[in-house]
Amino acid sequence: VYLVESGGGLVQTGGSLRLSCLVSGSIFSTFRGLTMGWYRRAAGKQRELVASIDTDRRANYTDSVKGRFTISRDNSKKKVFLQMNSLQPEDTGVYYCNELIRPYNWGQGTQVTVSS
Repeated sequence: VYLVESGGGLVQTGGSLRLSCLVSGSIFSTFRGLTMGWYRRAAGKQRELVASIDTDRRANYTDSVKGRFTISRDNSKKKVFLQMNSLQPEDTGVYYCNELIRPYNWGQGTQVTVSS
């Protein structure tokens, strides 16, 4: 299984981005049973979980992104998405996706840079 993140970029404060994560190599029945999360690693900081979505599509968010980020999933495509609105400079970092309970090897992530 490979995790392929995409959709990052450079945006101004207040802008939006939609990240996508493909869980390549996973079969449908396996993917739909996974609790997936989006993580962020800012420069000089540890990777943190910012959003997760379980098999019933229940979502959880870290306080700093509540009301701005929305996590979703498309089981048929084996993808997880992160819609990020009202982006702030503190959202800058490399974003990764992974399974919460039994993580796979980390992908390369996708860089998000928010300019002030």
